[in-house]
Amino acid sequence: MKLVPLEDRVIVKVIEQEQVTPAGIVLPDTAKEKPSKGRVVAVGPGKYSEKGELIPMPVKEGDVVVFAKYAGTELKLDGEEYLVLRGLTDIIGVIPGE
Repeated sequence: MKLVPLEDRVIVKVIEQEQVTPAGIVLPDTAKEKPSKGRVVAVGPGKYSEKGELIPMPVKEGDVVVFAKYAGTELKLDGEEYLVLRGLTDIIGVIPGE
């Protein structure tokens, strides 16, 4: 990827949800929920506080994160779809070990 995020921005590759329910029912595209989980592919350096101190990013490349459903900006780059999120406000949490 050729995009480097600035400040507290994080670039995430969205992980699509399964298209089949546990009962075996195949869901059409219109019935699927908007994805809210993804893998971090790039992280900005962080944001500066009002005192001029750098606030470090809470995530790193490779982390699987959960984010607000309608957060961020969708971006298409090199035929791949990504989501640009604010690391300090849009990301809800990290899923360890995934």
